[in-house]
Amino acid sequence: MSDQLLTGFDRRTIDADGVGINVRVAGDGPPVLLLHGYPQTHLIWHHVAPLLAATHTVVLTDLRGYGDSDKPPSDAGHAPYAKRSMAHDQLLVIRQLGFERFAVAGHDRGGRVAHRLALDHPKAVRALAVLDIVPTRYALQNADAAFGQGYYHWFFLTAGNGIPEHLIGQDPEFWIRARMGARHCGGMPFHPSAQAEYIRCFSHPDAIHASCEDYRAAATVDLEHDDADASAGHRVSAPVLALWGEHSFVGRHYDVLEVWRDYADHVHGQALPCDHYLPEEAPVQTAQQLQAFLTEQRR
Repeated sequence: MSDQLLTGFDRRTIDADGVGINVRVAGDGPPVLLLHGYPQTHLIWHHVAPLLAATHTVVLTDLRGYGDSDKPPSDAGHAPYAKRSMAHDQLLVIRQLGFERFAVAGHDRGGRVAHRLALDHPKAVRALAVLDIVPTRYALQNADAAFGQGYYHWFFLTAGNGIPEHLIGQDPEFWIRARMGARHCGGMPFHPSAQAEYIRCFSHPDAIHASCEDYRAAATVDLEHDDADASAGHRVSAPVLALWGEHSFVGRHYDVLEVWRDYADHVHGQALPCDHYLPEEAPVQTAQQLQAFLTEQRR
């Protein structure tokens, strides 16, 4: 199904220090890495990636724990699913493809990995685009009742004793369709083949567990890393494009640009006419914004 939606994209598995990362590549020109969010795979970019490939080398990956990438065992501190670990995978992928500097765009969880990538490897990341997120640290520090209702899954997925794994595992297709359907408003519908791939990949128990570990890391070790950066005065030095859905929770509850300006030196962006899934709901507008941003950074 992914081949049908991404014709012309070469597929390979790249070893990132023992973790196999599923990679798709097409196009020519400056490299841009596109990262997906929860509970999806690289196919969230199936509309946008071919448009960007006209002028860029587009690299699509499945984050560790997702899609057809490996799901390594975790540990008590959730370090294997820290954004630092996930970002390191992506740096190794880009290096093995022969690039030293690159742009990165991330939606949802992929945006958090991209944020960490820009912080940990500022000489490698020349531009950063974040789609429908504010920084994890800010979101959790300012969580209120509205956040708890809108983002209840952030807390549910961190529960211990295998509770979310067991409950989601009873009907992963329902979970995928319900989560995605609840955060879609206007714009293009989800492509049936893409959604079928999300369900296929997410239905394996190892994938469900790995995705829970992703959220457990966000609430623990990721916050430790974020707090350390804040204390040290570390900010994103690369130019940042922030895009969000005007109907999304992020768009309705945060001054997105002002929040990001506390974490990065150069930020601009805007809302798009959709909810959470910008690359699927508003692909043309998303591609146009990314293309303009990436072109500007090449001057």
